[in-house]
Amino acid sequence: MTAETSGETARADGASGADRLPPEFFTAPEAGATHAANARLRTSGCPVHAIDYPPGGDAYVVADYETALKGFSDPRLSKRVDNAPGWFRDLLKDSSPVLIRNMITADPPEHTRLRRLVSRAFVPRRMALLRPRIQEITDELIDAFPESGEVDLMEFAFSLPMRVICEFLGVPIDDRPELHAWGNWLSGAPFPDEESNNKLKWASDSIERYLVDLLERRRRSGLGDDLVSILLRAADEEDVFTDDELVSTLVLLIIAGHKTTANLIGNGMQALFGQPGQLELLRSKPELAESAVEEFLRFEPPVYRGTLRVATEEMELAGCPIPKEGFVHILMDSANRDPEAFENPDQLDITRGTNRHLAFGQGAHFCVGAPLSRVEGQVAFPTLLRRLPGLALAVPHDQLEWVFDNSTSRGLKSLPVRYEARLAADELEH
Repeated sequence: MTAETSGETARADGASGADRLPPEFFTAPEAGATHAANARLRTSGCPVHAIDYPPGGDAYVVADYETALKGFSDPRLSKRVDNAPGWFRDLLKDSSPVLIRNMITADPPEHTRLRRLVSRAFVPRRMALLRPRIQEITDELIDAFPESGEVDLMEFAFSLPMRVICEFLGVPIDDRPELHAWGNWLSGAPFPDEESNNKLKWASDSIERYLVDLLERRRRSGLGDDLVSILLRAADEEDVFTDDELVSTLVLLIIAGHKTTANLIGNGMQALFGQPGQLELLRSKPELAESAVEEFLRFEPPVYRGTLRVATEEMELAGCPIPKEGFVHILMDSANRDPEAFENPDQLDITRGTNRHLAFGQGAHFCVGAPLSRVEGQVAFPTLLRRLPGLALAVPHDQLEWVFDNSTSRGLKSLPVRYEARLAADELEH
């Protein structure tokens, strides 16, 4: 079935499986039509629609804000892998075992135990203390740009959060390329084809071996104040984590700690390029960075759908039936543009006041790394605009290519930009 069909004629009739959305609704949507397709889902009867994803399973998408909000906190929608259908559970355990022992694949009380310590490390107050170092890293990366000309801004967008998370975890910066490659594969687990799942298994085994070795080296050399050391103390002295849970938690932090922020920066900048008035407003008023980041998260979220939830019993969402073991995908990008929840939702407005977007999820599984991602965005956007006068797209906006795969994130393959000059960093203006 074609991507165009997925957006036009294959709309599900409520939550019935008669006309399920095809996998291409996620993996190959019609170019430039994702938000229009979401709007049709929100307004075509029940906001819960059947989809053939994962292929062969009973699965559903939630398109509106109100149902999404309820879905995030409904205890009948489980994150625990053992509640998934047997075929999917076996596939995940075989292809990416390192991913299934952390808080994102757990329900209370296991989730509460695994999350508690990590959450303390990411509190907004501690993230604010990292801001000067994040500013230094941002400036160092921009210092490496040509004095004028063109660059792919996605390289900067990925480098900034990867350097930050490596420092925060105490991971050697030289290991960044391998971690980036492994993390990209693991963020899409599992795949529908055997070849991709074999590569996924390779990435899972590789990053697990790396982290086991890192933990042993850290134990031998002595613990410091980095997050790896904090978690090691919890595992060794407080018996909070098993080693398997510790490794899986670190994998989760590495994946979420760089890809989400990279897409936040890329998605936000492309949104600004499409609204020159908003770009100039942020350039002239960098104090709007905080509300601008929240608006970028709403307008083009870096994670467009929630990680899988599975119904533990027969249930209903918005009056639409969901069978036991049915998968539920909560579409944050659709909920974030629901006119019932946001005024003028398709308009980018970096001065937007009340902005209760769902880009980081909601409820118990609200993204633990959100405070760090927000600070990185609040530093990156005004710094890029201040230091690179004339910053603009180097290609027509409609030529930008989005990554559509089986991961829950969405960002750009590249973001070619040009600028007139690279100004020196000035600490007095930070």
